[in-house]
Amino acid sequence: MSEACDVAIVGAGPAGLACATELRRLGVGRIVVLERFDEAGGMARHCAHPLWGMREFRRFLGGPAYARRLVARALAAGVEIRTGTTVTRIRPHGRLELATRDGAMILDAARIVLATGAREQTRAQRLAPGMRPLGVMNTAALQAFLTLEQRRPFRRPVIIGSELVAFSALLSCTRHGMRPAALVETEDRPRSRGVFMALCRLLGVPVLMGATLLSIDGAARVSGLRLRLRDGSERALACDGVVFSGRFTPEAALARDSGLTLDPGTQGPLIDAGWRSSDRHVFAAGNVLHPVETGGRCWAEGRHVARRVAQDLSQGSRRREAVDILLGDGLRYVVPQRIAAGQTPCTLVLRANGALRGRLVLSDGAGRELAVASLRSHPEQSLRLQVPALDRAALAGDLCLRLEREG
Repeated sequence: MSEACDVAIVGAGPAGLACATELRRLGVGRIVVLERFDEAGGMARHCAHPLWGMREFRRFLGGPAYARRLVARALAAGVEIRTGTTVTRIRPHGRLELATRDGAMILDAARIVLATGAREQTRAQRLAPGMRPLGVMNTAALQAFLTLEQRRPFRRPVIIGSELVAFSALLSCTRHGMRPAALVETEDRPRSRGVFMALCRLLGVPVLMGATLLSIDGAARVSGLRLRLRDGSERALACDGVVFSGRFTPEAALARDSGLTLDPGTQGPLIDAGWRSSDRHVFAAGNVLHPVETGGRCWAEGRHVARRVAQDLSQGSRRREAVDILLGDGLRYVVPQRIAAGQTPCTLVLRANGALRGRLVLSDGAGRELAVASLRSHPEQSLRLQVPALDRAALAGDLCLRLEREG
């Protein structure tokens, strides 16, 4: 069984739904959003705390309400959303192999947008030591217990990590009557803004920086954990659960299995400044590209990618020679990773290894500075560099992106 559509979008989170809605607004015909879960809306469905929607709806919403609004807006625009549908492979020329409740089928799309998002690393991926009792999970699992199943998996957990998602876990716990025993970070300084660390003080949650997890204790259930503090001493913490937060990786299994080129820095699809992957029919948007941005930023990015896809459909797909962006020391990744003629101005999204104070410089092969920004950032802050229109001379060879640190 096979069908055809103008654009198929894989993933029904903020990026995918925003892309679909904007494509319909731009007059693109049949848009099909494919979602493997039984409900559209992305991870926001699990996050009940009211920190969603200001960019999109000019008001703060709880995650489930935010997700429902995105879905309703897409349906009102004429988008077709298919839940319980897994894309098993992307073939050349826009062909998708699907596994549905009614069996296998083929969907042929003029263009495809990957918006499969990102996921937190599991305990096993972190190689966390200790026993394997019940009560150890990541933030997504915690929020699924609380919001979808209406169950509290513990009452006094320890949260490991200080990225932004750690404070989502903290708010989720306090909202459901749980009081975290501590927030633990292995680095010597927080990975997010100081204002979020102030939330811990406000809620009376102790913060332990520079602490290394030695073991998780307990037989049937978690009973505590042991830490090595930065002064070398050891400390035992009584708790009945452990929440590992952050350290996201793109949900890029489909891209990898379908033969798309992946970027070693992000582990997601490698794209050019037109948001196109190594397959000229496949674009990408959202956290599958850069782990991890907020729902609002992914929503804005999905709308931007929709405009690129609509333009590509109207003008016809053309392969353009692109140049690579080479990263200097201290930079973890950049998105997009390539720029072709006609694809500027554009915005580069990147992250550094650790905190940063200094200049960020994009230069061409001759050493000419093309874009510069003064920066001061915390370790996990998403950085942006606005790149102006570049002439052909600038794109004659690879581009170099480097840090010039103060001091």
